[in-house]
Amino acid sequence: MNTFIRMDQAGATGEAAPQLPHNIEAEQQLLGALLSDNDLYDRAASVVRREHFFDPVHARIFEICAAQIQKRALASPVTLKTFLEHDEGLKALGGPSYLVTLAASAVAAYAVKDYAQMIYDLAIRRELMALGHDIAAQASDVNVDLEPADQIVDAEAKLYKLAEQGKTDSGFQSFLSAIRQAVDVANAAYQRDGGLAGVSTGLVDLDRKLGGLHRSDLLILAGRPSMGKTSLATNIAFNVAKAFREGKTYDGRDGAAEGGVVGFYSLEMSAEQLAARVLSEAAEVPSEQIRKGDMTEAEFRRFVEAAKALEKCPLYIDDTPALPIAQLAARARRQKRVHGLDLLIIDYLQLVRAPGNGDSRVNEVSAITQGLKAIAKELDIPVIALSQLSRQVESREDKRPQLSDLRESGSIEQDADVVMFVYREEYYKEREKPGDHQLDKMAEWQAAMEAVHGKAELIIGKQRHGPIGTVELAFEGRFTRFSDLARPWQERG
Repeated sequence: MNTFIRMDQAGATGEAAPQLPHNIEAEQQLLGALLSDNDLYDRAASVVRREHFFDPVHARIFEICAAQIQKRALASPVTLKTFLEHDEGLKALGGPSYLVTLAASAVAAYAVKDYAQMIYDLAIRRELMALGHDIAAQASDVNVDLEPADQIVDAEAKLYKLAEQGKTDSGFQSFLSAIRQAVDVANAAYQRDGGLAGVSTGLVDLDRKLGGLHRSDLLILAGRPSMGKTSLATNIAFNVAKAFREGKTYDGRDGAAEGGVVGFYSLEMSAEQLAARVLSEAAEVPSEQIRKGDMTEAEFRRFVEAAKALEKCPLYIDDTPALPIAQLAARARRQKRVHGLDLLIIDYLQLVRAPGNGDSRVNEVSAITQGLKAIAKELDIPVIALSQLSRQVESREDKRPQLSDLRESGSIEQDADVVMFVYREEYYKEREKPGDHQLDKMAEWQAAMEAVHGKAELIIGKQRHGPIGTVELAFEGRFTRFSDLARPWQERG
C-alpha cells in the first residue's frame, strides 16, 4: 500500500503538519527478503541504511539484521526474536510473530535493489521537506546576528550535501576498494597520451613533474609581484578549458575526457581584464595594445578571430571582490551542479575573507586554506590558489623563493598538497643595469641578461605525490604567456 500519513501533531497555528512520503509495504517486503535470504543484504546495504526507514521498528530490525549478518551470524525471525522480544514498538505490531509475517511477505531476490532504491528516494524526500521547514523557520526568525546571505549559503551547502548523498561512501572503505581505485587512476594515466593521471596544464614539463593536476588536491602558486603568478594561472586555465572534450572519465562517469570546465575567482582583476589577458595570449597581440586599441588591421583581425574561437570555451570568471570563504564554496558548488567544474583557481588567497572577527591573521589564513582544501575534496577537483610572498625574499642575494617565504607560511604549507613558486631572474637583472659610462659592467650585464631573457623557473617546493625540483619555462612578457622552453636540440631539429 503506497501511503502518505498525516502527522498527529498540529502546528502552532492549528494547521496539520505536512504529510511525509513513505511506503510501509516496500519496507516490509525488503526486510522479509533479508530475513529469508541473508545473502541479499549486500544488495540492499549498498543503497539504504537504518535511517532511511520510515517506521522506527523497521529501522531497528534492519540494524539488528545488519549487525548479525556482518558478524556472519544468522538473521532470521527466530534469532531476531531474542533481541526484540521486549521492544515496545514491535509489541504494538503483534510481537515476534510480526517477524514471521515479514519473512512471509518477502519480495523476489531480483527486486531487492529496486525496493531499496524506493525506500531511499522516499527518505530523501522527507529530508528535503525537513530542510525546507528549517529554512523557513530560520528565515522567519529575524536575528541581527544572522544575515540572510549567510542563511542562503548555509541552505545551499545543506542542499548540496543532500544531493551528493549516495554518490560516494563517506565511511571507511576496504583496502581492496582503495586498490581498485588506484589501479583505475594508473590505468587512465597509462592510456592517456603523456601518461597523466590528472588534468593536463598544457605545459609538458610541468605535467611530467606533477603528473597533471590531481583531483582533491590544493595547489599553491606563489611569487613576488611581477613574477607572473596571474599570467601562469590564466595560461593554465585557458589551456585546460581549450582542451575540454566531453566523454567518460577514468571511473566511467560522464564528464571531461580531456581538459575540463574551469572556474576562475579573480578577486583582484576584473573579468574584462582577465579576458583581455586570455585573448592576448590566443591572438598573440600585446595586452597593452589591446587596452589602448593600438592594433594593426592584421592584429585586430587575429584578435576578433581568437574571440570567436573562444566563445564556447568553458572558462567561467567570478570577479566579486573580497568573497568570504563560505560564499566562495557555495558558488563553486553551484557552478559544478549547473555547468560542471573540473578545476578551480583563486587569485589570490590573501584577498579571500575568512570567518571570525579578524583577531589573528594567521588563524584567518589557516581557515581559508582549510576551506579551500575542503572544497577540493568535496567537489573532487584540483584547486589552485595564488599566494603572495613576504618581502624577506628581496633582502637575500639569491632571490629564489622558498617555503619559509610564504606569508603565514605554516598553515599554507601544511594544508597544500603542492606548493610552487614562480621566479623570473630577468626581472631582477633588469634592475641591476649599470650606468652607460660603466662600459665593462654594461657588457657583463648584457651577457647576463641574454642568458636569462625570456626564461622563468617554476620551483616546486612541496609535492605530496612526487619529487620537488625546478621546471624551466619560457615567458613572453608581451603576451603574458608561459610556455614550454625550447631546448637547443629541439631548436636545431
